[in-house]
Formats: sequence, C-alpha cells, structure tokens
Amino acid sequence: MSHDPYASPYPSPPPTHSAYPTYPWQPPLDDEPAATHRRPRRPALGHHSDLRVLRGAYRRQRRVATLTALGYFTLFLILSACAPSLMTSNVADGLPTGLLLALLQLPVTWLAITLYEHTARVYVDPVADRIRRQAAVDAKREARS
Repeated sequence: MSHDPYASPYPSPPPTHSAYPTYPWQPPLDDEPAATHRRPRRPALGHHSDLRVLRGAYRRQRRVATLTALGYFTLFLILSACAPSLMTSNVADGLPTGLLLALLQLPVTWLAITLYEHTARVYVDPVADRIRRQAAVDAKREARS
C-alpha cells in the first residue's frame, strides 16, 4: 500500500451540479432562460429629483430652527463670558440685561418651533405629499402589470 505524501488530508469537495452554480456571480446556464424585467417608464423613486428637493427642504428647515434657538443661546453665553459689564447693567429698575436676555430664551425657543412648523408647512409638506401621491400611482400601476 503506497501512501501519497502530497495528498490532501481533507476530503475533496463534492462535484457541483449544473443547476447549482458554485458562485452566485456566475452567469446563468445556457439551458435556463435569463430573467427578463420590464424597464420602468420612469426612474425609480429612490433616484427621483423630488427626493433631492425634499432632502434639501428638510435640511434647510432643520438649519433655520437649530440656528435660531442655538444661535441665541450661544450669543447669550458669549455675552455672559465676554461682556460681564453689559450683562450686569440695569435695563430697568433692578432688572439686569443678563436676566432679561435669559428670560427671552423661552420666547426665542417658541419662535424656533414656529419657524420649524412654518417651513414644514410651506416647503417640506407639499413636496412630501407630491412624492406620496406619485408613489401611490406607481404602486397601482405596478399592481396592474
């Protein structure tokens, strides 16, 4: 009995059947018809320009609201650190400027919320509604096909 020193100690893989390709990226076999897909009449919804418009409108909306609220608060902190004499000066009898600016933080936050809702109603919601309507039309069209 001869022993091959170069033989693999591991069993050889089973032979592949022609119906089961070894790798998923292998092309289909000749006896199988290639899958045919209808080309959509319009580009897919994920690449639609309305989605880019919607993302841009939403981005502007977030920036306006965030910069309104955080910008005012940052200004308040900078004035507190760099201009203490201004913040301690009195605006009215016994009301320092710093306290007045701190009390104005709540109305400025409400203003940021109002700006956020306004930009949503005017810029974001119409684009989102248009995309929803188009998606519903596309879904109905695909269901009929």
